[in-house]
Amino acid sequence: MMKIKSISVLILILINFSFSQVVNKSELDTLPKVKYSDLKEFSKILDDIFNDPAFSNAHWGVVIQSLSTGEYFYRRNENKNFMPASNMKLFSTALALLQLGPDYTYKTSLYLNGKIKNEEIKGDLILRGVGDPTISSRFYNGDALTVFNNWADSLVNMGIEVINGNIIADDDAFEEEALGNGWAWDDETYYYSAIPGGVCFNDNCIDLTIIPGKKVGRKAIINIYPNTKYVTILNNVVTVPDDSVTEIDFYRERNTNIIQVFGTIRKSETEIKESISINNPTKFAAVVLKEIIESKGIKVRGQALDNDELGIVRDYQKLNPLFTQVSPPLKEIVKVVNKISQNLYAEQLMKTIGYEKLKFGSFENGLNSSQNLLKQMGIDPENIQIVDGSGLSRLNLFTPNQLNSLLRFMYRSRYFNEFYESLPVAGVDGTIANRMKNTRAMNNVRAKTGYINAVRSLSGYVTTTDGEMLTFVMIANNFLVPLKLAENIQDLVCILLSNFTRGNIK
Repeated sequence: MMKIKSISVLILILINFSFSQVVNKSELDTLPKVKYSDLKEFSKILDDIFNDPAFSNAHWGVVIQSLSTGEYFYRRNENKNFMPASNMKLFSTALALLQLGPDYTYKTSLYLNGKIKNEEIKGDLILRGVGDPTISSRFYNGDALTVFNNWADSLVNMGIEVINGNIIADDDAFEEEALGNGWAWDDETYYYSAIPGGVCFNDNCIDLTIIPGKKVGRKAIINIYPNTKYVTILNNVVTVPDDSVTEIDFYRERNTNIIQVFGTIRKSETEIKESISINNPTKFAAVVLKEIIESKGIKVRGQALDNDELGIVRDYQKLNPLFTQVSPPLKEIVKVVNKISQNLYAEQLMKTIGYEKLKFGSFENGLNSSQNLLKQMGIDPENIQIVDGSGLSRLNLFTPNQLNSLLRFMYRSRYFNEFYESLPVAGVDGTIANRMKNTRAMNNVRAKTGYINAVRSLSGYVTTTDGEMLTFVMIANNFLVPLKLAENIQDLVCILLSNFTRGNIK
């Protein structure tokens, strides 16, 4: 039997296996198991880990609990408030699954407001969005234009040659919002701050591919996708020798789609790919749809418009959709939210709850509709501060105990499998694909990461050597040391839990 009393010995053992080159299951099964005479001894080991001097001026909030016995393996600051970062997405995805169901789908329709006579549409085409975030390359084999191309091809097949009206996108099912509550204005340019809303297309971003110029000193070549006139690129990226560095940044002028791209790119680089958020994603969708329809040879005599420019409240009960696009089911959408930590999708989920429950897609409605569920989880809605769906805001506050209550509740819910399958798998995929490799935590730990400045979180499920499933919540706040040090502590604890056994070890 291996009984570890020294934290230094434990760390040496686990680090040795963390960096070993073995990867097959038979070799992993030979790694040493760790038995403790009681949980008090185990707790002392964890105290040594979380008392790392590098975090002496920071805060750790931790809860580790058995789902079989209810025993707490460890608790630290469990009732103190912490900024969770993207651990907030555990709330968003859980609440969406519980209230909408894993088979819920969005339906985005293109309506005709007018009539068809001969080869001409006399009237407007209206794209009505109800929050579907999936009209993007993620679900259409890398081609975000698939849905719009299909609609345009259908118009061609109907024999349409002229549209004597406008192409309008209507996002009025959801609230209008520029930045989320507490989001940083200087992050507005970047993809992770993409604006949520009733109409979403290409993750509400423009994609840039930056290629070195043919000679040192020349400007780089910047290609955009989709290739649209909706944005203006100001290219100030210079090609530099290979003994220099590639450093590229971006700035989208506020309330515009003028994007400055600046910096340097080494001559030997193949390409750099980035996504930049766009202003008014509703009009973005209308413009691109119009451009695609025109590319098929159909003349559009009107404009591409956001319905807000017209100020018309539409009764869609009186209109018939020409085409309707049905999204993938929610159980696939929550995988995108949790595995790659997609902020826009998380925001859309909370607003979708509001739309389905209270007929208007606002974050406030989504949260208000979830109050009873929070109470069922054992969470007092008056004692938790949730201001967005993604965790990008620094105003979100909850305790490790509250998040652990959610994890326990989901474990006993009928949608646990869908929730569990949405989480990143250690050493395999998602945001922890490169962590905990070649240890018993690999392909075992299912957990959601979280990161904003001075915050690193990791929460989810782990199974011990005995097959006992545990919940764990680990959140670090207000640290000044490199992010990797917080990750190392989280990974070490997960590896330790994976190697834990209550039984006799020979």
